[in-house]
Amino acid sequence: MSQPNDHITILLVDDHALLREGLREILEAQGDMSVVGEAGDSASALTLAAESRPDVVLLDVEIPGEDVTTTVSRLRTLTPDSKVIILSMYDGPQLLRSLLAAGVRGYLLKNVHRQELVAAIRSVHSDEGRVVLAVSRESLAQADGAASDVLSTREREVLELTAEALSNTQIASRLSLTEATVKRHLRNIFVKLGAVSRIDAVNKAAAASLITVKERPPTPRKLGGVPPNDQA
Repeated sequence: MSQPNDHITILLVDDHALLREGLREILEAQGDMSVVGEAGDSASALTLAAESRPDVVLLDVEIPGEDVTTTVSRLRTLTPDSKVIILSMYDGPQLLRSLLAAGVRGYLLKNVHRQELVAAIRSVHSDEGRVVLAVSRESLAQADGAASDVLSTREREVLELTAEALSNTQIASRLSLTEATVKRHLRNIFVKLGAVSRIDAVNKAAAASLITVKERPPTPRKLGGVPPNDQA
């Protein structure tokens, strides 16, 4: 049996209850691990982390509330001894880079095997200098590069205009491009940032200081400042 000081307490943060249940079953089947709390959004995660001071926080990258980089930074302030391991469906190099800079101790894609997850938790818990990554070689190589190289100059221009709530047609006109070219740039941006929507791409690029988002007055007819029906 594990000694008390070897026991690992874990906070699960994911907005899918079924996934949390599965993770709890996997982790509590280990003799040296126990789940001390579950949260479905960033605000609840911060509250529970401050209360339970877990050894490890398993944090989904797409939870409701604040963006994941901000959540990680606040977790590191509230409970600096907790090791944050990211669970993600997205293999985006810039997101990986910004989260490593924020202090995460692991970034695992959700297709990892349970043995890999358990090993990663034990590894970061036992070794203060260990960072565990389960991402593609391409993502890791790009994350090691300069942040300014992640997006091309043209891609940053397209994304900054996207942040101004311009449609693909308007962006094409402003930059003297075809609409098809704008769509191609946006698809490339989504892949590079691990983004799932225009709003997500803008938020991740702004959080990583890749683009400057101009302040605009709220527009009632638009949700989130980006035209909802103008797909990449």
